[in-house]
Amino acid sequence: MPAWLSRSELLVGKEGIDRLQNAHVLVVGLGGVGSFAAEYICRSGVGEMTIVDGDVVDPTNRNRQLPALATNHGVSKADIMAERLIAINPELKLHVVKEFLTPDKCKEILETKFDYVMDCIDSVTPKLTLLSTAYEKGQRIVSSMGAGGKIDPTKLRVTDLFDTYECLFAHYIRKRGKKLGIKKGIKAVFSIEPVMKDSLILTDGSNFKRSAYGTISYLPAAFGGVCASVVIRDLLDYPIEITKRPANIRRKTALKSKSKDKE
Repeated sequence: MPAWLSRSELLVGKEGIDRLQNAHVLVVGLGGVGSFAAEYICRSGVGEMTIVDGDVVDPTNRNRQLPALATNHGVSKADIMAERLIAINPELKLHVVKEFLTPDKCKEILETKFDYVMDCIDSVTPKLTLLSTAYEKGQRIVSSMGAGGKIDPTKLRVTDLFDTYECLFAHYIRKRGKKLGIKKGIKAVFSIEPVMKDSLILTDGSNFKRSAYGTISYLPAAFGGVCASVVIRDLLDYPIEITKRPANIRRKTALKSKSKDKE
């Protein structure tokens, strides 16, 4: 047992550490959510990881993304995270994919049977590509919903993708995902906090994004932590509290005022 995992062993036992060291986890997207999720997975003792991201560090990333520093603008996020993860665990078996997720690349990656797939993508089209392909192949998945426009980490919940609410991003994923054949079975991390709509800006459409919400340093990291906890607890067969969708909340999104939003 590596000495650096001794505190974790006190919590989950030698059998738990052995399970994690024998697991292979895929993390797609190394931004505000995925960078922290990947580090938490690595620090848990997971023995094999595949990380995927084709983006480079931008100055606007520094308020929330683990790899982003004033000294590395323009550098591959995947390269930065790879160096960091190996520095945490030199024995980690790490596979690095420095590409954006096209349908063909997604199929290629998911030819591997992972113990868990972590979807930390914040753009609709690549996210649906990953979710639909992984779902079709019977992979176990946890997916992060919208972390933008929100500030309260105590409002994060875990549920099935089709039981999410109070999240417009999740609505788009459910609506389009259903047409792609996705049904129940994907765990989603989402927030029941109403979004701050005044924080929305339009973008140039690069990286599959036409708009973006404002973000705060700790909220995407909190999403990453909950996503990582779902993976680790499932790998260890620990219970996960699943939030039930309130009966009075409709499944269709009504784009009304803040006080009346129920999606």
